[in-house]
Amino acid sequence: MSKLHDLIQPHIREIKPYSPGKPVQELERELGIDSSIKLASNESPLGPSPAVVEAIQREAGELNRYPEDSCFYLRQVLAQQLGVSPESLVLAAGADGILELLGKVFLGREHSAVFHWPSFAMYPIVTQANAARAIRVDLTPGFATDVQAVLDAVEPDTRLVFIANPNNPTGASVGAADFERLVLELPDHVILVADEAYFEYVRRKDFPDTLALLRQREGLVILRTLSKIYGLAGLRVGYGIASPDLNAYLERARHPFIVNSLAQAAAIAALGDPGHVEQIRSLTHQGLDQLEQGVAALGMRAVPSDANFLLIEVGEDAMKVYSALLRRGVITRPLESFGLTRHLRVTAGLPEENQRFLDALREETAA
Repeated sequence: MSKLHDLIQPHIREIKPYSPGKPVQELERELGIDSSIKLASNESPLGPSPAVVEAIQREAGELNRYPEDSCFYLRQVLAQQLGVSPESLVLAAGADGILELLGKVFLGREHSAVFHWPSFAMYPIVTQANAARAIRVDLTPGFATDVQAVLDAVEPDTRLVFIANPNNPTGASVGAADFERLVLELPDHVILVADEAYFEYVRRKDFPDTLALLRQREGLVILRTLSKIYGLAGLRVGYGIASPDLNAYLERARHPFIVNSLAQAAAIAALGDPGHVEQIRSLTHQGLDQLEQGVAALGMRAVPSDANFLLIEVGEDAMKVYSALLRRGVITRPLESFGLTRHLRVTAGLPEENQRFLDALREETAA
């Protein structure tokens, strides 16, 4: 063991790193395949808006300059679209960046954070990285968030409650009435974090209006991202919406120039092309319907999803199915690390990609 081991903080040594998987090209090289499809990372099935590409090209000649530190122009666009003040926004390199700021500001050795599980893998990482204690609350057998259990789990030292809504990796969401219970009943010493990375895909009619709920709870933070439906996963732009007083402390904790200049230009262009966003939303909803119907025809169950992916119960040994699909060039997401040994997560892709997955799944499970 390296001599460095004893120099590392114990809570850092024990973190299980986030695992995004290997690059597609490397998997193809290792397996001797080509023309694989990636349905593993909940990315947009389409590239970014043409306006985004043009904005990046215009900005590329200025890369010798540092980016605008406060994201002034992007902040103005977001504030106008959301109907909030610019001071109500904090920006970072992806919504993960806001999670990191929340951990820095609110967590320490004497604190805890509560989140339902399975959920986004960064919640335990952010908690442990700040030497805090993670309190995991099991989802119901139907993969719903048990709001009463979350409320019951809060302790005097709890500072953050993370609610992924819709939840990743299940796709299930919390309705307005249940979420309002959290807003009203969580004690004042708790910051409620509504992680809405998949907000734009939601189809349920009673999804909470979290922007309106900001007026009811000072300790509410809403997280959103341009990585998903806006197709900017490769540039990493995320933002938080909260009270100006709370955001002022998050701003103190962030790195300077945290959102690069290409990302800022691309985000402004993406926000200015609602037609492209609607195209992705429609395509994704059609893809979810295609996957749901195909999985049901195979006698398998999927969790109803408000995100852009499906959690599919494929059988006793999901890793075996995952590996078999991989050899066919179909990349999905295994979920053993979440304790889901019977399930795979599959992103809704293009129609032909969805069909290729369904065909491969049928052939492998029939073998």
